[in-house]
Amino acid sequence: MKKRFPALLVGAALLILSLVACSRQETGPVGPASAGGAQPESVRSLPGEGDFREAVVKVAKANIPAVVHIEVSQRQEIQNPFSRLSPFEGDPLFRRFFDIPRAPRSFKRELRGIGTGMIIKDDGYILTNNHVVAGATEIQVILSDERQFTARVVGTDPKTDMAVIKVNPSGKLPYVTFGDSDKVQVGEWVVAIGHPRGLDQTVTQGIISAKHRQGITDPSTYQDYLQTDAAINPGNSGGPLLNLDGQVIGVNSIIASQSGGFEGIGFAVPSNMALHISGELMKKGTVERGWLGVTLQDVPYEKMKPLKLATPKGALVVDVVKGGPASAAGIKPGDVIVSIDGRTVDDSGALRNAVAGAAIGNEVRLGIMRDGKSITVPVKVGNPQEAGKVLAAALRDKLGVDVRPLNSREESRYGLEPGLGVVIARLDPKGPLAAAGFEVNDVLLQVDDQPIQGVEGLTGIASALKAGQDISVAVADHRTGRVGAIQIRVR
Repeated sequence: MKKRFPALLVGAALLILSLVACSRQETGPVGPASAGGAQPESVRSLPGEGDFREAVVKVAKANIPAVVHIEVSQRQEIQNPFSRLSPFEGDPLFRRFFDIPRAPRSFKRELRGIGTGMIIKDDGYILTNNHVVAGATEIQVILSDERQFTARVVGTDPKTDMAVIKVNPSGKLPYVTFGDSDKVQVGEWVVAIGHPRGLDQTVTQGIISAKHRQGITDPSTYQDYLQTDAAINPGNSGGPLLNLDGQVIGVNSIIASQSGGFEGIGFAVPSNMALHISGELMKKGTVERGWLGVTLQDVPYEKMKPLKLATPKGALVVDVVKGGPASAAGIKPGDVIVSIDGRTVDDSGALRNAVAGAAIGNEVRLGIMRDGKSITVPVKVGNPQEAGKVLAAALRDKLGVDVRPLNSREESRYGLEPGLGVVIARLDPKGPLAAAGFEVNDVLLQVDDQPIQGVEGLTGIASALKAGQDISVAVADHRTGRVGAIQIRVR
């Protein structure tokens, strides 16, 4: 009998939130749909209407062999809160006199969790959620036929909550096929397959409740979720959401719940997003995203008339980073980007995802509304290294600081979630932060009402700051750990 780990479940409770990507489908020799081998029985002849019962049964039978159960182990080192109960505990004379044994400073514990994955190539590549395998020291994959494999991580992308792992089978494995998530319609019937709470090969059905859901989790992630009412519970993470043609149109990732269980609202990463990300991870182990060098926001309804727009659609350019691709192309603050390569841009999130998925170095054509006139501007997509250099320069110019991410020890000390805050690595003695009393190793937490989401988050905030602007910076003192806010003026 298979061993089942207790449900310390990786990912999903309350508005649980795991994370999410570019909106461009990329196909080619690395794309899962193009791989050869033991592909599940075709169900493309299934009707979208008609005998619904038979349709769901065929979708389940065709895809269950390609859906796997993932069990993970994670070892953590925990600081012992009782290691210093006495102020004299660290005094060797005191300890020797009273024969007091030294309490361990820390201890190790093992966490176990479960999730779901789908085989995307017949040689053992498996797509799942990043939050399922993040930090795992051991990953076990169990197939529907009870075969078990130890898996290794090929690559992860926390910003889309995607991960690819690999097993080494002796023969070819069945695998899923991908559909086009751009063609998914609200109200369309869908089928979810996964391992909720460790229960094997569970099939549920529902509909697509909504598309293009954003702002569900961390705003610094790439989000374009499909919303579904198909039952998804802890343990479903990483499993497929399928249409009635038996094609994967989403990767189940998140539930919105106050109880920690299914309440009718689940979210899946669209298949076009997942396909592109998985291809990048299999090729390079990481994902590089395109960059324009603009600060964007959705078009406020009240600005429609001043901007001479017929609808509040598009992405409003708030600021342009000096030295970035958009600046070189002549894009200006106040421009409204309404299309990219002929595809309509509904909001700032849609443009951000589209640019992120564009090939670095390629030219994209942006449709722009400027002073009531429609123009087309070609822009060469920048690379992350370029962005880092330009944005780091903005930090130095405006705030007089270089920063770095927190390490795990610092996160534990300040009680911060991974990815939050930055540490001051260098200060310009003539810069505004140094003048206000900030010191190297202080931790910056927030600018005005915006939490700092790592180095990228702070550089993005800094790029939008204006010379002479007064801001409030929340900081944790590196000596005492105390948190306070200090007013500074951007130079």
